[in-house]
Amino acid sequence: MKKIIIVGPESTGKSTLTQQLAKHFNCDFIPEYAREYISKLEREYEEDDILAIAKKQYELQKEYSSKNDFVFIDTDLIVCKIWSQFKYGRCNPWILEQLSNTQDCYYLVCDIDLPWQKDKQREHPYQRDEIFQLYLSEMREKNYQFSIVSGLKNERLQSAVNIVNSL
Repeated sequence: MKKIIIVGPESTGKSTLTQQLAKHFNCDFIPEYAREYISKLEREYEEDDILAIAKKQYELQKEYSSKNDFVFIDTDLIVCKIWSQFKYGRCNPWILEQLSNTQDCYYLVCDIDLPWQKDKQREHPYQRDEIFQLYLSEMREKNYQFSIVSGLKNERLQSAVNIVNSL
């Protein structure tokens, strides 16, 4: 089973693309845990919350097993790392340690070509390019296998499908 992990800045269609790919390939997906976690908070999230989110996302991925060829994952620990570094200037060592064990996965990095969609959990409409560049730097620095997915609506999905089919 190959893990295909969809990452990228806010409002780049990660969740939608993850679900579309799972439907297209008739397989499962693992949703983003951060959205659920933050929606239940009765306060602003804090740095420690990123670690709690990372641990649960990691657990969801570790517990998952399938007979399908693929599983599509809406974000992973790289998102937690980049977000933590961007917002707080550092990342919890636990997240970094788990990331050092990342293997057998392929990343689809969502481009910032989709229009910004406001949402109470989104914070940086004017810094998407900066955050996108952080993802690309991380992918290249760690030698992760990845492709950039771009395009509007069906073009984005078709681009992702073509990439997955080529794996």
